[in-house]
Order: sequence, then structure tokens, then C-alpha cells
Amino acid sequence: MARPARETAGLLDTELDGLPPELRWREWMTRVEAIIFAAPEPVTRELLSQIVGRDCSIDLLIEDIANELAARPYEIVAVAGGWQFRTRRRQAEVLKAAFGGTTTGADLTEGEMLVLASIAYHQPVTRAALSGVLGREVSRDVIGHLRRLDMIASGPRSPQPGAPYTYVTTRRFLEHFGLDTLRDLPDLETLEDAGLFSRATVGPEYAMADEEENVDLSG
Repeated sequence: MARPARETAGLLDTELDGLPPELRWREWMTRVEAIIFAAPEPVTRELLSQIVGRDCSIDLLIEDIANELAARPYEIVAVAGGWQFRTRRRQAEVLKAAFGGTTTGADLTEGEMLVLASIAYHQPVTRAALSGVLGREVSRDVIGHLRRLDMIASGPRSPQPGAPYTYVTTRRFLEHFGLDTLRDLPDLETLEDAGLFSRATVGPEYAMADEEENVDLSG
């Protein structure tokens, strides 16, 4: 007896027991690709599990879709705990030539990028601590701009006197830089070798915090 489709999927038949295995898998692939293609933000595993069978492996579906897209100028990437279509990096110059400037949409100065990177590597961190790390005052205006861009959010209160707010990066930060979790941040040696960062800027020690504890994903 065929299992009924899950109630969470409404009238959608998620199990597809009436199809042979190969066609069933192909239909699940099509559904997953369609959802990720249409979604304006990374699609979570929880959402995808609502449109495929109970025993279907989301990871294997994604892998098969990615293999089929190998020759295309776009790909499915793991971003901010979900999946999203992204244009391949090798197309960056083409897109820049066609549309001009950058295609990321965030308006960040070099100084703001430095503050954002320092927050990413030190979070949760107070504004005063950031000023100490960078060797200059980090203004409230810079913090406010990064908050308006949804790159950072308030973290837990610091145990320091006065219990100042700390700052953490957000899901939007992960999305913008194409990171799945904070563990995907490049190490400082890589940034230094590329001439993009100085170890002296962010200090000799930095902690790679667990994203589930230190990243405010609610925005």
C-alpha cells in the first residue's frame, strides 16, 4: 500500500510511489532545482524535505544536480545553512563588463570592510574592543551602517562593567560572501598572502567561534 504524501506538503504527492525509481529521483531533482532557482534567499534542508520523499537524500539530490550543471555558468552552492544558485566566479569579469561595478549590492568602504572582517574574526566583540584591535576609534556611524546593511547584529551583553552590547555577523553576511558557516572564513595567512589583510590589524590571536553560538541568524 502506497504511503500517503505528508500533510505538511498539502496536496503534493511527495513519495511518488507510483513512479519507477529512476523517474522518481528525476522528479525530486526537478523539484529541488525549481525551488532553489525560484527562491530569493538560500533554501534550507527543512524546506526541501517537504517536497521530496521521506527517505530521499537531499545531499545526493544536490550532488546530482550540481554534476548536471558542471558545464553551465552558474552552480548550486551551500550558503548560510542552505543552498542557492550563484554565478560561477570565473564569470565575474563578464558580469562586471555587462553591468558595471560589482554585482554584490553591498555599499562598503575599505574601512567598513576592515571593521566587518574584525567582527567576523573576533565575535562576539564590543565596539570598544574593536577600536582596540584596529588601533583607532570605530564610530557608531560605521556600526550603524553595517547594521542597516544587515551584515551585523547585536550579540550577547559583555560581562564588562556597564554590560555593553557585543556585535556578531548575520546570515546576510554569510550570504553576501558566499559562506556556508563561519568555519568557511579564510585563515589569516591566506588573506595576508593575497595582500588583503594584515595580521597586525586583527591581532596575533583570533578565535574561530562556533556559528551556532555566536552568529545572530535572525537578523
